[in-house]
Amino acid sequence: MPALNDDEVLTEMKKMVAFIKQEALEKAREIKVKADEEFAIEKAKIVRQETTNIDALYSRKRKQVEIQKKISASNQNNKSRLKLLSLREELLEEAFEEAREGLANLTKDKSRYEGVLKDLILQALYTIMEKEVTVRCRKSDSELVQKAKDAASSEFKENAGLELNLNVTEDLPEESAGGVIIKGYGNRIVVDNTLDQRLKLLEQEMLPELRDTLFGKNPNRKHYN
Repeated sequence: MPALNDDEVLTEMKKMVAFIKQEALEKAREIKVKADEEFAIEKAKIVRQETTNIDALYSRKRKQVEIQKKISASNQNNKSRLKLLSLREELLEEAFEEAREGLANLTKDKSRYEGVLKDLILQALYTIMEKEVTVRCRKSDSELVQKAKDAASSEFKENAGLELNLNVTEDLPEESAGGVIIKGYGNRIVVDNTLDQRLKLLEQEMLPELRDTLFGKNPNRKHYN
């Protein structure tokens, strides 16, 4: 094979350089395409992950807001309920206070008050069923109590067949609303029939009925006696 001259050598070298360059360009395109594919895959993966994280964060925030709203609503309901209960108790106390004031008017009506005293004494006598009895009253009520205890004693004797010895003591405090305290069996049995005590008992017995009358039935209550 004849030797190549300088021009031919230069031409061959250019061909080789062009081939190598072409190979390099194709290889570079392959690397770029693969890199772009991997980048797109990784980008999509990151986007999905971040989207999932954002959705989870939003879900937690939404639940926190809902919980806070429920807590706030519950607190507001409790405050409203407590305020309502307080107002109800105030109204009930006003009703009972009017009843206490009514006791003073009762004692001013001597004829009516004497009848009340007689009934209070008689009820206590039936409770004790004893011959020797002490009747405690206010000094200001002494005259009415003497009349009332005679009438009660007479009715008790007629119905129970017992002869009574009723002693009256004027040692109830004047600030008391009135009424009597009856003692028997050597002061071991005591029946408190003062007007203050009777009102307290009435308050306890009538409180549920008063609540229903003033405010209606409790919708949360399932059972009634």
